[in-house]
Amino acid sequence: MQDDPNISKRRDPSPRRVTAQDVAKEAGVSRSAVSRAFTPGASLDAEKRNTILAAAFKLGYRPNALAAGLSGGRSHLVAIFVGDMRNAYDSEVVAQLVGRLNALGKWPILIDGGGRKARDALLGEVFRYPLDALIMRAGSMEPLIAEQCAKLNIPVICSGRIIEADQVDNVCCRNLEGSASAARLLIDRGRHRIAHIRGPESYGASDEREAGMRKALAQAGLAPVAVAQGTYTVESGYQAARDLFGRHEIDALHCANDAMAIGALGYLRECGVDVPGAVSVTGFDDIAMAAWPGIRLTTVQNPIGAAVSHIVDLLERRLSDPQKPSEVAWVETQLVLRDTH
Repeated sequence: MQDDPNISKRRDPSPRRVTAQDVAKEAGVSRSAVSRAFTPGASLDAEKRNTILAAAFKLGYRPNALAAGLSGGRSHLVAIFVGDMRNAYDSEVVAQLVGRLNALGKWPILIDGGGRKARDALLGEVFRYPLDALIMRAGSMEPLIAEQCAKLNIPVICSGRIIEADQVDNVCCRNLEGSASAARLLIDRGRHRIAHIRGPESYGASDEREAGMRKALAQAGLAPVAVAQGTYTVESGYQAARDLFGRHEIDALHCANDAMAIGALGYLRECGVDVPGAVSVTGFDDIAMAAWPGIRLTTVQNPIGAAVSHIVDLLERRLSDPQKPSEVAWVETQLVLRDTH
C-alpha cells in the first residue's frame, strides 16, 4: 500500500500557545485590557477583569513571563552558577538556595560547573534571557562575567570570593580564621607533623584555607610537613592521603574541605590506621555526611543557612535599590568537635 502524498497536507499544524490577543477576542475587549487584568494594581473595572479571567481560564492562557521581562518588567529569572555539583557542599548550598528563591517567586536557571565551560554557557546562551540577577556560586568564576553583567545592567551576587565592582555584592566565609582554628586544635592535641590537603589553585578559598593553616602553625613554631592538592572531592582526598603517607611521617591531616577529609579517612581506615589515636583528621564545611555514624568528622562549620540568607537578603536589597553601594556579608565559622581529632 502506497503512502498518500496528501496526508501531510491534512495533518493539523502543531498547537500554538494561546496569546493575549486570543483572550481579548474571546472576552470582547482590547489587548491592553488583557494586559491590565494580569498586572497587579493596574486600573481595570472589576466586571471586565472577571470576564477576561474567565476567558483566559477557558482558553488555557497564562501571561508569558519572558515577554514581560523583555518589555522592561521583571522576568523573575535568576541565573546561578552552581559550582562543582560533585562537591557535596555546593550541592547542599544550591538545594537550599533554590528553595529560598522559589519561595520569593524567583525561578533559577542553573548552570553546572565553573571556569570556561560555565562562562561559555553564559556568554553564548544564558545572557539571551532577561535575567533579574546572577548568583555566582563557583569560587573559580572569572571576574569577566561580572563585567559583562554590568554592561547588561544585571546585578551580581558573588558567593565564595570577593569581586570589587559596581552592582556586585559579595558573600564570603571567613576561610582563613576557620582554617586556623582547625590547625590550632590539632596543635593543642599534641600534633606536630601536620600535612595539609588543599583545594584547586583556581579557587580563592584554597589559598585562604592554606594560609590560615600556615599562620596557626607558624605561631606555634611549626610548618606543614607536606601539602598535597586535591579537587574538593572524596576521590582526590583518598589519592592525596595515599601519596602523603607514602612519602612522609604524619600525625595529622588538615583538609581544606569535608569531602577530601572523608576520602582521606577512607584511605587511613583501609590501611588500619587508628583515627584519632595515631592520626588526627579535620575537614572544613560541615556537610551533612560529616555527621554520619562511622564518619563523625571533626570539622569547621561553614554554615549553609547563613550563607543562603545573606545571598537572598543582598539580592532583595539590590533589586529594590539597583544603585546602592556594593556590600560584603561575612559568614562566621565555628569548630564542630566530633571523633577524628
